[in-house]
Amino acid sequence: MSRTLIIIGIVLVILGLLWPWLQKSGLGRLPGDIALERENFRFYFPITTSIIVSIVITLLFWLFRK
Repeated sequence: MSRTLIIIGIVLVILGLLWPWLQKSGLGRLPGDIALERENFRFYFPITTSIIVSIVITLLFWLFRK
């Protein structure tokens, strides 16, 4: 369990350092992400981004388990 938490922590630190470049790549504003903006209301649901991040995390866990 501690090894998993350490790996998750390292991945989060790496993502935090790469965040400026990830924003410029368009991650978070992909086709399929739902964004509604009205006068006093803003709703954003990144469904496509969530699916891609989920697939990447699943692949990473699968690779680390082997």
